[in-house]
Amino acid sequence: MLNFCPQCGSKLQPGFRFCPSCGGRLPEDLPEAGASQPPETHPNSVLSTVRPMEDSSQPALNRPPLHSTRRKTLSSTATDSLDQKSLPSSRKRKASPLVKEEEEVSQTTSAIITQTPVKKSLKSPRKGKASPQVKEQEEVKQTVSVTLQTPDKTSSMSPRKHKASPLVKDEEAKQTSSVVQIPSKCKARKRVCTVEPVPDGTVVCDQSSKKWKLVELLWQTELDLTYAVCQANQQADSNDCEYMLRLGAKEGHLFNEQNFHLRAAKPDAVEKWLKLHKLDFLGIPSCVGFGLHEAYRFLVFPSMGQTLQTVIDEGNGTLSEKAVLQLALRLLDALEFIHEKEYAHADIHAGNIYINTDSHTEVFLSGFGHAFRFCPGGKHVEYRQGSRTAHQGNITFISVDSHKGAGPSRRSDLQSLGYCMLYWMTGSLPWSQLSQTSSAIAAEKERYISNITGLLSGHFKQKKASGALQKYLSNVMSLQYTEKPDYILLKAGLHESLQKMGGSLNESLNLQVKP
Repeated sequence: MLNFCPQCGSKLQPGFRFCPSCGGRLPEDLPEAGASQPPETHPNSVLSTVRPMEDSSQPALNRPPLHSTRRKTLSSTATDSLDQKSLPSSRKRKASPLVKEEEEVSQTTSAIITQTPVKKSLKSPRKGKASPQVKEQEEVKQTVSVTLQTPDKTSSMSPRKHKASPLVKDEEAKQTSSVVQIPSKCKARKRVCTVEPVPDGTVVCDQSSKKWKLVELLWQTELDLTYAVCQANQQADSNDCEYMLRLGAKEGHLFNEQNFHLRAAKPDAVEKWLKLHKLDFLGIPSCVGFGLHEAYRFLVFPSMGQTLQTVIDEGNGTLSEKAVLQLALRLLDALEFIHEKEYAHADIHAGNIYINTDSHTEVFLSGFGHAFRFCPGGKHVEYRQGSRTAHQGNITFISVDSHKGAGPSRRSDLQSLGYCMLYWMTGSLPWSQLSQTSSAIAAEKERYISNITGLLSGHFKQKKASGALQKYLSNVMSLQYTEKPDYILLKAGLHESLQKMGGSLNESLNLQVKP
């Protein structure tokens, strides 16, 4: 009968002191299946030969146990004849949670490496409500699988949603708002940048290398500065300066005005128009130079005198009807010219109108910073609200179209001129005292488009309303957006009233302001 090692279960021959498989020392009283005492061996037998070998190799047998894999192999060989179900595994222990998790991660990693990463591998095969431990294991699997995939747009996103920091939330909010936010009906109004004055005596150089010296600041607005200038090699005071220079922001409205003069108002085009229509004067200023100075853009014009707004402010009152009709006729000539060049002025008011102080017969229309090309290539633009910045220009005098952000057309300029004429005669408009928003002013203007009598009745209290102004307003308020005005008819009505008053365009303007 054979004995078995109590440690590894290997078969043993009777009389062994050490197990040949695991090297463990055997107890003195080994259980015997057969005889109680080992049989005496012959000195010349094989057993006698083995014993000295075992004694000689005893130090070697005291080494650490062999690898567990070998022990498992030997133990499985020793137990082949036994029933596997009746014998539990020899080295099975309850693994700790950490060991379990490491084994699961290693199994997951090996499975992912051997498989081609696809979308379906990111999904859990079970669709039930998982425990927290199972959820964590699935998240680890997803993280490993995403890392092993080829980097693309989706792999840069973390599969786990952590609580974002306030800075990350801010950035996400900005991105979301930029995508979700619905654009308003009209474009936002541009910010007005105040222009700082440049010291007198500063020399600027235009595009043709001509140098101009700033002599004196004449007046200033939020958008630009106007200087009396002379050529750098000349000495002159402000009264002797033959030129004026307007200075504004580099990317501001002067850039638009510069383009208008280069495209539509060249001196040759003005001269040709004068000959064609047999006019003695046309109030379109000639730009003689333009350029950049530091952060500013500038335009140089021949001296045009003073603005009509300066005249009105000094008198603190109104103009005579005769003077208003003379101004309107001169301005209609200028408007007809720029309209034929496919442009609308879009910002007519007294600050953009200059009066030659020497003769008082020349009236210039300037300030083309909001000029709009309403008919490019001979095709009129369609009426579209919100296509431009809403309420652009002087909100007291701009048309309803400009209030709504539609592209200004010919009727816009003529309506603005009508508002100006009424204001110059009476000193007020129905919406002049409104302190509400621009939308309230626009609504008030729209209310009076079809009620010209109501528009005039509240301003001519002591006398009868001007028949010429009422006729003019009735004509321009009934114009369609793309309709070409009858300039001859408009000017004829004003000219007839002027002649009845004994006035003409050849005489000097009577700019005496009535209190």
